[in-house]
Amino acid sequence: MPRQNSVEDLVGRARGGEPRAVARLISMVEDASPRLREVAAALAPHTGRAQVVGLTGSPGVGKSTTTSVLVSALRKQGKRVGVLAVDPSSPFSGGALLGDRVRMQDHATDNGVFIRSMATRGHLGGLSWATPQALRVLDAAGCDVVLVETVGVGQSEIEVVSLADTTLVLLAPGMGDGIQAAKAGILEVADIFVVNKADRDGAGQTVRDLRYMLSLGERGGKNDSPWKAPIIKTVAARGEGIEDVTDALDEHRDWMNRSGERDRRRQPRAEAEIEAITLEQVRARIGDIRGRGTLPELAKRVVAGELDPYTAADDLVDTVSAP
Repeated sequence: MPRQNSVEDLVGRARGGEPRAVARLISMVEDASPRLREVAAALAPHTGRAQVVGLTGSPGVGKSTTTSVLVSALRKQGKRVGVLAVDPSSPFSGGALLGDRVRMQDHATDNGVFIRSMATRGHLGGLSWATPQALRVLDAAGCDVVLVETVGVGQSEIEVVSLADTTLVLLAPGMGDGIQAAKAGILEVADIFVVNKADRDGAGQTVRDLRYMLSLGERGGKNDSPWKAPIIKTVAARGEGIEDVTDALDEHRDWMNRSGERDRRRQPRAEAEIEAITLEQVRARIGDIRGRGTLPELAKRVVAGELDPYTAADDLVDTVSAP
């Protein structure tokens, strides 16, 4: 392998802020490259510093606009920013339907910003399976903040919480978002609420509804966290209220570090990632076994009544586990 194409060289160039190297590493993650283990090992010592911010909310609340103006505000603070925009998959190519530069053209030439669209590839939670490892790439590349903007697919949107240090929930007046937030369980997972399009009628009522529902949760003992999620009004299209959002992000990061909450949240995230990788390896082994006829033979015996499916599954596990 030529030196300039080695994983070590790619990681070194990515850490130096070279966009092409970062893009190449994320592509290797998305494509499940045979060198993925090598990539993960090379990245590991350089990760853990970035604040991962998840942006979630119903379609039409202004997530993309908010993401773009947040990037501008964070760059004014001198922070290096990564954006993972997790988009609906194309039914034809499996790629992201929405382009990075279409929504983020203002930042396309800024070397302090790296933007990547990732396809959900049919994943119901709205997050690609490769997203956690793509986050590691951006973290190792020196991003101070990584924004994860999800597709907006209703209740499954709360999956972003499993990846984020700070979850920012966007709502907008006149969309029934108060009710939707309660139904989706977002009240329990949000670290910061943003009522966007606050220049519209009903913004004040949306804030009041949110405060009322949050107070019900506190009285019912559902939210005993010492962190109380602020509610911030913004008009992202005009950049109004965005400084309040960045201030809240800083406050939440500082609280997470002081309280130890950051590591408490990251532990189950790492456990889930390890489990997902393990299951993927098991599926690959099962695929090999299927090719050798073991799984079809077990299925025939279940159909014939010679085996129950649980015993067949035990036999399959034993086969998969065999060296």
